[in-house]
Amino acid sequence: MNLHALFAIAAQRNPRKVALHYAADGVTTTLTYAELYTAVDRLAVGLQQWGLHKGDRVAFFLGNRPEFVIAYLAVIKLGAVMVPVNLRYRRLEIGHIVADCAPRLVVTEREQLPVLEDAGHPQAGDLPLLVVEELAAWSSDAPLSVPLVVAEDLAVIMYTSGTTGRSKGAMLLHSNLLATITGLLAAWAWQADDTLLLCLPIFHTHGLVVGLHCALAAGATTLLRAKFEANVTLQEILSGKPTLFFAVPTIYVRLVEELRSAKPVDLHHMRLFCSGSAPLAAETFTAFQELTGHTILERYGMTETGMNLSNPYVGARVPGSVGTPLPGVMMRIVDKRHQDVKPGEEGELLVRGSNVFSGYWNAPEKTAESFSHDTLGQQWFHTGDIARQDAETGYVTLLGRRHELIISGGFNIYPREIEELLVTIPGIAEAAVVGVPHAEWGEVPVAYVVCTSEVDDNGLALFCRQQLASFKVPKQFHHVETLPRNAMGKLQKHLLK
Repeated sequence: MNLHALFAIAAQRNPRKVALHYAADGVTTTLTYAELYTAVDRLAVGLQQWGLHKGDRVAFFLGNRPEFVIAYLAVIKLGAVMVPVNLRYRRLEIGHIVADCAPRLVVTEREQLPVLEDAGHPQAGDLPLLVVEELAAWSSDAPLSVPLVVAEDLAVIMYTSGTTGRSKGAMLLHSNLLATITGLLAAWAWQADDTLLLCLPIFHTHGLVVGLHCALAAGATTLLRAKFEANVTLQEILSGKPTLFFAVPTIYVRLVEELRSAKPVDLHHMRLFCSGSAPLAAETFTAFQELTGHTILERYGMTETGMNLSNPYVGARVPGSVGTPLPGVMMRIVDKRHQDVKPGEEGELLVRGSNVFSGYWNAPEKTAESFSHDTLGQQWFHTGDIARQDAETGYVTLLGRRHELIISGGFNIYPREIEELLVTIPGIAEAAVVGVPHAEWGEVPVAYVVCTSEVDDNGLALFCRQQLASFKVPKQFHHVETLPRNAMGKLQKHLLK
């Protein structure tokens, strides 16, 4: 089994079903499953005639549009490897990825040509381009010679977000992606009559693997949108067409703002609202529930693993928790000596399963550092996330990244605890806490806050002292206009200092 074979099942079962509906700038494109896979096969032939072979890397530098989906499915059908590139990346980041994975071809759109030229491609003649506005010229009706593509072949190299430095290419096999898809199809009760409103970028794990992959595998319809616009997206949710909506916390914050100024809403047609890619504040969780009657399902995944844990589709969804392991995923929480901690105690979260990637491209040392073996010889991936499992429910709560842990005078400080407290204060929209060196205590916490109104620092410190241990109170408050985030809303704390 490979990804393309799984996706093709839906096309065979219901070829007339709408697979993709795309709307942008007043132009609408609708493709049935039969039309989608006809376009995929024609492009695959053209790419094969051009000289694309199994194992070749193909970089994708374009936004959400049907051509992205067509080109992606054609590439993996040939056994080639798709390398999505974040549209926000520029010279340094693009240059790093191109140098690292050495793609044979770049799939892009006219709008992005100036960015690629500024990055040194393609004016220097380094890389051939497939501009999607010219997709018809690359397609052919000739017979296709399909290579053998198996589950253990490489499908995607997904570069990490780079929240701590230079991004690494996570090698995801067909089997890794299949494991996440089948786990989510079962856990979230996907059906062929589902309709997913997808405005997340499909160059990212959340949009591609959680959204598009599952929709194609289920034979559902995807309403693919170029971007998120709060008012436009809310109106589409209210239209009654979607049944599923996946987003990052930043999007839910904006939807809550829109909902507070809207009339009472009727969302009985919606089956599931899901959040991931960054922690969802309990305040947002509760506000959305009060305004819509829907409880957001929070889940946890990584570029390297696809999805790991999820709150239940049927059952209690706990704010601040990411639930329990998905089908096929195993987990441990360990101390610094890699010994399991007791429920209720804190430690690093380790996972294993068919969903876990095969390693980092061209980085065997970093790969080796990311795994350890237990006494039975089983390999576990170190997520780098500090977690705690509830002794009664088994639900897991993430406390923060291991590298973000602040140790002050021997005490552990988890920034997320302070951040969630700060955003409950009127006038503070966002907050980020990091550790800075201190001669006496080793490290002390400082806070960066985005304010919507005037806030007194002395008052902030006093409020924190009333709620937190004294060593957790930020020693300084820096007022900033925005916090640095990547395309998926993930905070890039290494840029704060």
